[in-house]
Amino acid sequence: MMPPAKKEVRPSSRGGRARTPAFVKNLRGVKNWKEVSEWLEWRGIEDIECITPDQAGVARGKMMPSKKFTSNTSLALPSAVFMTTISGGYPEDGNGFHYPEDDGDLKLMPDLSTLTVVPWEEDPTAAVICDLVHQDGRSVEFTPRNVLKRVLAAYDKLGLRPVVAPEIEFYLVRKNPDPDYPLTPPVGRSGRAIGGGAGYSIAGVNEFDELIDDIYHFSESQGLEIDTLIHEEGAGQLEINLRHGDPIELADQVFMFKRTIREAALKHEIYATFMAKPIQGQPGSAMHIHQSIIDKKTGKNIFSAEDGSETEAFFHFIGGMQKHVPNALVMFAPYVNSYRRLTQAASAPVNNKWGYDNRTTAFRVPRSDPAARRVENRIPSSDANPYLALAASLACGLIGITRKIKAEPPVLTTANADEIDLPRSLLEAVDLFEGDEELCALLGKSFAATYAAIKRAEFETFMEVISPWEREYLLLNV
Repeated sequence: MMPPAKKEVRPSSRGGRARTPAFVKNLRGVKNWKEVSEWLEWRGIEDIECITPDQAGVARGKMMPSKKFTSNTSLALPSAVFMTTISGGYPEDGNGFHYPEDDGDLKLMPDLSTLTVVPWEEDPTAAVICDLVHQDGRSVEFTPRNVLKRVLAAYDKLGLRPVVAPEIEFYLVRKNPDPDYPLTPPVGRSGRAIGGGAGYSIAGVNEFDELIDDIYHFSESQGLEIDTLIHEEGAGQLEINLRHGDPIELADQVFMFKRTIREAALKHEIYATFMAKPIQGQPGSAMHIHQSIIDKKTGKNIFSAEDGSETEAFFHFIGGMQKHVPNALVMFAPYVNSYRRLTQAASAPVNNKWGYDNRTTAFRVPRSDPAARRVENRIPSSDANPYLALAASLACGLIGITRKIKAEPPVLTTANADEIDLPRSLLEAVDLFEGDEELCALLGKSFAATYAAIKRAEFETFMEVISPWEREYLLLNV
């Protein structure tokens, strides 16, 4: 007979031995500040990163010693952090946006359910994602995590709970310290540069065995769950699929995954990029979003009736997306580069059609059991802020449900060779976004004005750059 397993113990502060609380072994999250202290102490954590996503999805925040973090320290960031362009500039006042004259502080409120280790740091370090509130405790309307929470609150009022599952594509490329030179595919373990056309190739994945092992190791250490990993069509292009769940939790995971993948790639002397179209002639990178809606009382998917057929809510959700997603495109395709991915007859959809298991449509309904019926939004690119992309997609569907917007008939043939139904440029997308009053009201007017102003400023910065195309075709010909 085997002896009973010994219970894990640790020294107590009184010199005896005490049982280790189960929560300290949590890879991700604790319930309260008392548990925070024990969780940090058990791991010997020295530093804490208090981070939050800005409008671009970039991690902003502060780092501090763990003892200071647990000593009721008040944390704050300037409001200007959330009004900054990707290049570090600031937009001009106008069209409802006004830069705050005092640039006052916003308080960082740690969400303890997101506490996790930072596995790539040499010193024992942890990170926690924070929300932003005003000094009087009011939620800050224009910060991305709060925008998503606002949309989810609108669902909650109707007794509904969205469930999502993102899929994120990205490229591995050689280090590129000089931005004037094009990006090139990396060299794998075979010693050769990676070629394209390797969709779902296991050999393509194996070219980066050690890097992928690090991605899995880093992810496991943070309590991040990868469903599957595949090699996509592009040269050195990979895709990670996440398990379905709560939108805030999944947006947090994408936010953390992007950091994780970049750090794992740098460890192997290459870059991981989430640009929508990093390499000319190669496919773009998407962030497809699978969505279903649960009735909170019954726990059932409102897209399916008792007999397994589609419900009116299912068709209304799609109708809302067909009508409003083109107006929300600036949140799915946020940069000038994003529109290079959205080209006719390419793998990315440029329409607002839907179909059953039709990958040429913007909104695909995958084959599934009735309980798992869902709508996949294939428009977002991987450069999108996950919080804002989820907020916009769910907002469009919610408007469809509440306004009972009828969906067009499903497309049974190739849809991507027809006319383009989406804005073709960043400025056109911003104009459509600002003109959709119902969408902007649901997302928050303060956010809408701030986000539109940032995107206009980013476009003006882009217009200051002279491209190789202009030098090649205009220099000696015009």
